[in-house]
Parts: sequence; C-alpha cells; structure tokens
Amino acid sequence: MEILFILGAPLILAILAFVMKNKKAAGIINAISYFAVLSCALLLLKRCVLSECRVSFFGFIYLDALSAFFIFTASVVTFAAALYSIGYVNKDVKEGVISGRRAGIYYSLFNLFCFSMFLVPALNNLGMLWVAIEMTTLISAFLVGFYNTKKSVEAAWKYIIICSVGIILALLGTILFSYAFAVSGVAKSLNWTDIAQVAHILDKNILKIAFIFILVGYGTKAGLAPMHTWLPDAHSQAVSPISALLSGVLLKMALYAILRFGFIIIKGVGFEYFGNLMLLLGVISLVISSGFVLVQKDLKRLLAYSSIEHVGIISIGFGLGAPLGFIGALLHIFNHAVTKSLMFFTAADAISVYKKHNINAIRGVMKALPFAGVMMLLGVFALTGFPPFSIFISEILIIIAAFLNGSYFVAGLLLICLGIVFGAFIYHFGKMLFGNLPKGIIPAGEQLSAKFAYLVLLFPILALGIVLVFKQKDLIWIAQKLFQG
Repeated sequence: MEILFILGAPLILAILAFVMKNKKAAGIINAISYFAVLSCALLLLKRCVLSECRVSFFGFIYLDALSAFFIFTASVVTFAAALYSIGYVNKDVKEGVISGRRAGIYYSLFNLFCFSMFLVPALNNLGMLWVAIEMTTLISAFLVGFYNTKKSVEAAWKYIIICSVGIILALLGTILFSYAFAVSGVAKSLNWTDIAQVAHILDKNILKIAFIFILVGYGTKAGLAPMHTWLPDAHSQAVSPISALLSGVLLKMALYAILRFGFIIIKGVGFEYFGNLMLLLGVISLVISSGFVLVQKDLKRLLAYSSIEHVGIISIGFGLGAPLGFIGALLHIFNHAVTKSLMFFTAADAISVYKKHNINAIRGVMKALPFAGVMMLLGVFALTGFPPFSIFISEILIIIAAFLNGSYFVAGLLLICLGIVFGAFIYHFGKMLFGNLPKGIIPAGEQLSAKFAYLVLLFPILALGIVLVFKQKDLIWIAQKLFQG
C-alpha cells in the first residue's frame, strides 16, 4: 500500500542520514526517495478521488480523499525541500557554518519532521492525531533552533511554549469530544469515523464548548491570529528549507485537524456555528497580518506574516461554506504551500549572498542572483494573487463565495486587505530585486539542486493557474468528493 511507503520511507531515511558519512550523497538519496514518496502520494490521491477509496488499518489509520489531498500537498513541498537542502546544507558545511555531523543531524530531523506531518492526516484516532501534532512541534523546535544562535534558541523556546499552551487546549477539546461521545450511550471510541457517524445525537452544548478549545488550540499551531505570535520568530530563525515546511505544510496539518473536528460539529450542531467561528478568526488573521506586512523590515518575517494572511484567507473560505468556499480554501492550501515554499527558497539564496535579513540592506537581487531573482519576481506576483498564477484562482473563488453568500463585508475586507498586501509586496520586493548592488556583493550562481527545486514548485503554480480556469465543474465535483464525509 502507498501509505506504508509514505510513512516508512522518512523513518528509514532518518536512520540512513545519521550513519552515512557522505552527507551530500545522503542529501541526494533523500531527494530521490521523496520523489518516490511524491509518486505514491499522487497515486493515492488519484485512487481516493476517482473511486470510493476508504483505506483502514485496524481502525488506526484511515484514509479518504481529504487525507490523500493533504498527504499529496505535503509530499510536493517535502520533495522540493529535500532537493533544495542538498546545495543548502553542502554550502553550510563548506563554509564551516555547520559540521558534517551536524549535517547528518539535520537530515535525520528533517526526515522525522516529514514523517510526523505525513502521519497527521493518516490517523483515524483523534487522540493519536493530537500526539502526532505535538510530535511535529517537538521535532521542528530543534530545527528552528538548529544554528544555536541567541535569536534562534529564543525563537525555538517561544515556539515550544506558545504551541504547547495551544496543544493543551486542543487536548481539553479532544477530551470533551470523547466525553460527549461517551455519555451518548454508544460505544466509546476516539476514532473520527465512529464519532462522525453519531454526531447528530451528541450533546450540542458540549460539542460547542469542545470545538472552541479545538479551534483555539490547533488554531495556535495553524498561525491563526491572535494566537500567531510564535510564527514570525520561528519562521525567520529556522533553517530555510524548514521555514518552507513550517509555512507550506505544518500550518496546513493543524488546519486539517480543525477540519476533522469541524465535520463532527457540522453534523452535530450545524454549519452556522462552525462557519461563524472560522470567519471570525480568519478575518482577524487577515486584518492583523496585513498591517504587519506593511511595516516589516526582516525578509523572512515578512514572508511569515504573509503566511498568517493566507491562513486567514483559508479559514474564511471554509467559513463561507460549500461549494465555492470549500474548494477555494482547499485549493488555497495547496497553492499557498507551493508558492510560499518557492519564496522562502529564493529568500534563503538572497540572505546567503547578502548575509543579512534586513530588507533595506538587500538591493539588486536580479543582478546578484539572476535565476533566483526571476523566481522571486514570479513568486511575488504569484503570492499576491496576480493572474495567471494559481493563487489568483483560489482567491477569486473565495471572494465569489463571499458575494454569493451575502457576506459583503467579508468580501470587501478581503479585497481591501489583498490590495494592501499586494502594494506592500511590490514596494518591499521592488526595492530588493532592482537597483545597484551594494559594495562588496559579488554576483553568485545558484546551486543546481536549488534550480530544480524552484522549477518543481513553479510548475504547479503556473499549470493550475491556467488549467483550472477551464475546469470549474471538475472543481465542484472534487469538492463534493473531498467533503462528503
């Protein structure tokens, strides 16, 4: 079965990376293996979307179309990150930033982190889902503080403390869901499939309180405001390929957990309760992040606040409901994952050359890094929702859903905030990309592995932006498949 390979490969790679002496060879094996993982994830997604796929292993692992979608999204970004890591880590070793032994530790942690994120959407038991998400926090904290500088260690501790508080609240919510199931008189279980079947007979008041704990708890991990405060520090201090994984995959896994509990709420309480809460946190996240994007001076923190903005857009899409809101939010999960990863990679190349994060100190990227500069320019327009890039499609679907739903205030706010972010990104990146090179900056070539990583991510960004314009009916059909649970 595909899922066994997807879950098993990272564990084997983690051991292999630790014992191999040639770390560049370990990186290449890593990338090849994640291409195989991506292939398996694509086959799994195809099987689950085109047929009534329900994969279950003793009730512990449960896969449906939604699970397969999140696994596929994770596999695309992990493959690109594995590719980018080859040149990135090799350069750090050559420059003496890290030792060969530390490079092995990086690859081991990288693979364990990927395993924990693949595990989240594969689990049926909501208690084990909590354990898997906590595992992602503990493993990724070492990668946030990997360089062992004062700022990185501080960011890692802040990440652990804030997310641990959130995860405790999520645990309380999980316990309340279990209690509601237990007092209903049916069999006791924490399996999502069992609870969802009887959601309509569960105590509505307990479900409402439980979901608030879930939304705040897992919303902290997802980067929803006002629980987002760990995110800018962690994203800016983490190893750059890990920054892409944090933004592109980890935040989405927390959203997946919210969705699984959300389906129970929709069946037990009704969509309005779920939708209003998602809209509220989505709007707060959108407004707060838009303000911070305007005033940022740190390149990676700028991208981090952009992640909060896009998580807010996704939350709004789910809050607006089916079919356009759901499919728009779902598409946005994938579109943001690949686009933001591309931007973090280009930012990493720029920081590597200029040795600074400060936006005001970075000038003439197009001259210093011609290939990465072009990718960064394309990424700016893609991330801000400019056609023909894929984010334009998902954002326009969510905006249309808002108008059709009669949520004119939300639609107007979306348009205003998207306009603010677009202007801020053009201003910030326009200064960085163009102009004369600062003194002492020598034009450098990009690593070949980095170029491949860019192209892997750029392909779906362009392809989906063009193809999906002509596939509206298919999008609605897919949305129904993914959310029929």
